[in-house]
This record gives sequence, structure tokens and C-alpha cells, in this order.
Amino acid sequence: MINLVIVSSDLRSHVLDTRVKRGAELSTDHHLVVSWIRLRRRMPDRLGRPKRIVRVCWERLADPSVRGVFKSHLRESFNQIPREVGDTESEWTMFSTPIVDAAIRSCGRKVSGAGRGGNPRTQWWTLEVRDAVKLKKESYRAWLAQGTPEAAEAYWQAKQTTAVVVLEAKTRVWEEFGEAMEKDYRTASGKVWQTVRRLRREEPEAEDSEVDSFITQAEVTEVVQQLLGGKAPGVDEIRPEYLKSLDVVGLSWLTRLCNIAWRSGTVPLDWATGVVVPLFKKGDWRVCSNYRGLTLLSLPGKVYSRVLERRVQPLVEPRIQEEQCSFRPSRGTLDQLYTLHRVLEGSWEFAQPVHMCFVDLEKAFDRVPHGILWEVLWEYGVRGPLLRAVRSLYNRSRSLVRIASCKSDLFPVHVGLRQGCPLSPVLFIVFMDRISRRSQGLEGVRFEDHRISSLIFADDVVLLASSGLDLQHALGHFAAECEAAVMRVSTSKSEAMVLDRKKVACTLQVGGEVLPQVEEFKYLGVLFTSEGRMDREIDRRIGAAAAVLRSMYRSVVVKKELSRKAKLSIYQSIYVPTLTYGHELWVMTERVRSRIQAAEMSFLRRVAGRSLRDRVRSSVTREELGVEQLLLHIERGQLRWLGHLFRMPPECLPGEVFYACPTGKRPRGRPRTRWRDYVFRLAWERLGVPPEGLEEVAREREVWASLLRLLPLRPGSG
Repeated sequence: MINLVIVSSDLRSHVLDTRVKRGAELSTDHHLVVSWIRLRRRMPDRLGRPKRIVRVCWERLADPSVRGVFKSHLRESFNQIPREVGDTESEWTMFSTPIVDAAIRSCGRKVSGAGRGGNPRTQWWTLEVRDAVKLKKESYRAWLAQGTPEAAEAYWQAKQTTAVVVLEAKTRVWEEFGEAMEKDYRTASGKVWQTVRRLRREEPEAEDSEVDSFITQAEVTEVVQQLLGGKAPGVDEIRPEYLKSLDVVGLSWLTRLCNIAWRSGTVPLDWATGVVVPLFKKGDWRVCSNYRGLTLLSLPGKVYSRVLERRVQPLVEPRIQEEQCSFRPSRGTLDQLYTLHRVLEGSWEFAQPVHMCFVDLEKAFDRVPHGILWEVLWEYGVRGPLLRAVRSLYNRSRSLVRIASCKSDLFPVHVGLRQGCPLSPVLFIVFMDRISRRSQGLEGVRFEDHRISSLIFADDVVLLASSGLDLQHALGHFAAECEAAVMRVSTSKSEAMVLDRKKVACTLQVGGEVLPQVEEFKYLGVLFTSEGRMDREIDRRIGAAAAVLRSMYRSVVVKKELSRKAKLSIYQSIYVPTLTYGHELWVMTERVRSRIQAAEMSFLRRVAGRSLRDRVRSSVTREELGVEQLLLHIERGQLRWLGHLFRMPPECLPGEVFYACPTGKRPRGRPRTRWRDYVFRLAWERLGVPPEGLEEVAREREVWASLLRLLPLRPGSG
């Protein structure tokens, strides 16, 4: 076009540039006007893209008055309950329908989503902000219409007032966000340790009369109280907030429903129905394999499953081997990491080779056959009404796929464990334990008087042997048992590694395919190398922390609206765990301490609004922010783990390898600093406890914890 380019208001953002081309030979005195416009095609709806969904405002149940209205509506429905009818589906309908109706009547509904016509407000968009913005727009129109200095002054005042109101609203929302995040972080940590303390208690072996008795209201109440809020509901649309708001009458009704399911050996269909929601991971969103399916189950059904899990756990726990540390009391990833680290450390010291195979199973959780699972549970002591109750969750198992507000047809599920079910982890480790037990032979690594042949954490398996031939035998037995249990070893993801002072080839085969041999492997989040060092892992931790800092730099670290308190909460909950994961295994040298402190201060200086050019000591910055030195946190964690090793039962693998020493002869040359020697020296230097009296002091839990709380700063630390 000549002279001008006209675009509609909705295309204004698509105009990249507009210029006049002087000198065009058009035989007129006009100039050519050229505009670059980038038109964006409307993309088809992506899986998981937010839609307009009408949902219950369940978060209003946090208000005591709304919760009181919810309970009163439920009480009205409860008073109309007939006597027990005995039919599971009828009982479930009488229970679920009043709860959802009471939530709708007391909390109301709202439209959520980002589609056209949805609610465009953000959290800081309040009535006060809306009125201020409205006044500013009216003042602007008045100024355009009148053009007087008075109208301009009124518009300027309204503009300044609006800016102040918006800034205050945003600041308030960000501060609330930081407080909520800090509260969630602390609450989650407290719940984790509370669960660990509960699991550490010595629980007597349950008698058949206890595990086969009716479900009590105390059991149901305890499980309901431990439900985490904010979780997505299942097909019945019952949220955890609804169950946590139940009074004594509602809990007794839920207990009655659980007992009907226990007695009859059948559960409501909603309890056996899973809602699969595809979540986008990364890559091309048009490729289905780039999505991960998340299954949502009924919350009342999960309460029932948790009650069953607490009855199954005491029966199977004494029969599970020590090599399995997943989903078990007083055990975790650190147990397996330390055991493997100590085996590699000791074997390198005495020049003993260790051949390892890191085995990966193809979709192990989703391939567990139900028929074999019931046989395994029978072998491990789960029988009678308890086994019937567990099977009832799978007898009519089915699922549907939900994308936004659209749902697919129901389809049956005949294989695999229920994702998100509290009972599934226990069932899985029992299933894996039998495979491991049946595949064990004479292979393994000899560590003093102990022979360690495998380490298992859920489906992460490490097979150990002193030679490649022994490792091939162990891998063959394990693969055969997996095949008998309808499981499959992934040859593309399973890898071999050899720890030896000279390069040794290790050729392993599974089903005629050769497994690749690597020099390093990431096991349970920690990088292990063929030389047994942790230097590469520390480098990786520092790099991962730097990547976290880069990803949050503009959105969190330097964001002015975000308070310091919120930034430090993110620092404690995201940055520090990323940087220090697995620090209990580190041997801290002066170089490592310097690098850790540099990574720590790279985040804190930016939060404080400083740089290295300001030449402010790190201790001053930490004191101003009220943050503990990260090196102190690492040393306290290492000493805490040392005390845990001293107090560990003698049959646990980490305790066995802690006291044991491998056989062999040390090669010539200076040996590496052992973790045990480092941490003993650390206790002597930092706590004043000599090595000869260290075990006696560490076995006293309260005394040891008080010493760690009073751990002082290192002299001269910046």
C-alpha cells in the first residue's frame, strides 16, 4: 500500500516494523510504505491446555465459617441416612453424593482456565485495584475530551494513585506467596521427619486376629488427618479438604463404608476407577511419548488403601531382604548410596576389582501381573480377609483419560499396580524382593565377612561381583527370574561399569544383546565413577545449582516484587537441596569448601542486591539475610549421618560396611582419604570428641543432637 498501512487493533502486536521506501519509481510524489507483519497461525488445542472448567471453590473450606456451613449441610444429609443396606454401591452413593452437594452449596463454584471468556484476573487484581484502574481510565478520557490543565492534573494524580495501589497489591501477594511457600516447606519437612520417627518405632508383629479384624474409626481418623490438602480428586470429585472437614458422624460413616468393603470383599466402582491425566514433559507436544500419564484415584478409596497398607506392612517387613531399601521403615536412598560408596571406596583402597551392572526394568511398575502378585503375597504371609481386601482393589480395575473437561470411555486394566495408591509401593517391593531372592547365587563382592551381591531401591537394581564371569552369571539368573515374572530387562538403559586400577573390559549380555560399558553412572541421583571418586559428582552438583540459579534469575532472584523472605524460602527449598544432595558422602577439602561457598554466595549476594565489586564479606551478607552458612549445614549433615551409622542395627547393610574392612593388600603410594577418617577428624576438630570416645557419644541420640545444634562456625570462615 502507499502512504499508510491500516491494521486492526488485534493485529497491532503482530506488526514487526514499518518503513518508508524513498526513491521508488512510481511516477508520483508519494513514497512506498512497507510493513512487516508476522501472522501467527492458531495452533490446535494442545493436550493439557487449560480450558474453561467449572469447579468447586474448595479452598474456601479454610475459612472456619464456610467449614461450619459445610458441616451443617452434611449433618442434614447424615440425619436422613437409613440403616446399613449392605450393598457397597448403594452405601457409596449415599456417602459421596451428600459430600459433593454440601461442598457446592457451602463453597460455591467458579470458572477457571485460560480460554476465551475465562477469568483474566491475577491474584493481585482486587476490588481496590479495579476501582483505581477504572478511575484512571475515566480521568484519561476526561483529559482527552477537555484538554484543560485541571483534567491533566486529575489524570496524573489518578495515575500515581493507581501505580501505588498496584505496587502494594503485588507486594502483598508476593509476600503471602513467600510465607505460604516457607510454611509448606517447613510443614512438609516436619511431616517427613514425623513419619520417619513413627516408622522407626518398634512395632510388634501383628497377629492374625489384628490384621483380620474390622476397621476401627481410630484407624480411619488417623489416615484422614494425615491427608495432604490441595490434591486433585478422583472420578468422584471428593477432595481431601472435604474429608478433613468431616466431623465424628461423617468419619463414622466413612468407617462403616470401609467395613462393608472389608466384609464383602468388594469396593465401589469409583474406588477402582483411575482418571489418567496426560502431563507434558518436554520436546514436541504433538508426540504422545512426550507426555507422562498421571492417574488420579478416589480419596476415600485411598483412605481404605492406606488402612490396608498399615496391616500389610508388619506382615511382609520381616521377610524382605536388607538389599531392598525402598518404601521401608528407617531406610532411604542414602542407605544405598552410602553402601555402594563404601564398597567402592574400600575396594579401591585394597585394589580389589568390583564389576557392576546397573539394571533397568522396562516399565516395571506397570507390568506387574496380578496373578503372580497374589501368589507372592501369600508366600509373604498376607492371607485370608486381608488378601481378599487387597485383591478387591484390582478385581474391577478400570481407567479413563481426561483432557481438560473431556473424558474418554472407560477401559479395563488387567496388569500393573495402581499409580498413586498407598498400597502399591509395598506390593511392588514384595514383588521385587521375591525376584531378587530367587536369583541370588554365590556371586557377589566379598567385604570382610560379608558378601554383597545386589542393592535394590524399588526397581533400581545394582548387581555386584568380583569378576566379569560372576557378574554375567548373576545377571543371567536375574534376567531369567524377571522373565518368569513377566518383567523385562531394558538392554538399552542397563549399563556395566568396572572399578579397577587398570582398564578392564566387561562384556555382559542379556538375550543376545551386549550391554554398554561406561566410566560413570548416575545411581539414585548421585554420579558414581569407575575410579570411585566423588569429585565429578561435586562438580555436577555445583553445575546443577548454577543452572537452577540461571532459570530463576529474572523470575525470582532479582524480581523486585518478590520479598527477601520469599526468595530465601526458595533458596532453602530448591537451591540448597540441589547443591547439597548426597553431601553426606563427600570428603570436604579446602578446594571443595571454597567452591561450595562460592556457589552459595552467588545466590545470596544477588538476593541482597550486591556483587563482588561491593567487597562486602560473605559473613556480613549472611548475617544481614539471617541465613546459616552452607558449609555448616553440610558438616552437620555428615556428622548426623555418622551418628545414625553408629546407632544402626547390626543387620543393616550400611552399618555392616561401615565397620567392615575388605581383604587384600594396599598398593604402593599414598592412599586416598577415607570418608571414615575424614568424618572422625571432623568430629574431633568441630565437636571436640576424640575418636576413641566417638561411638559412645554418638549412640546417645539426644546428646549427639545437642552437640550438632551447637556446632560452631569454622574459625576464619568468610
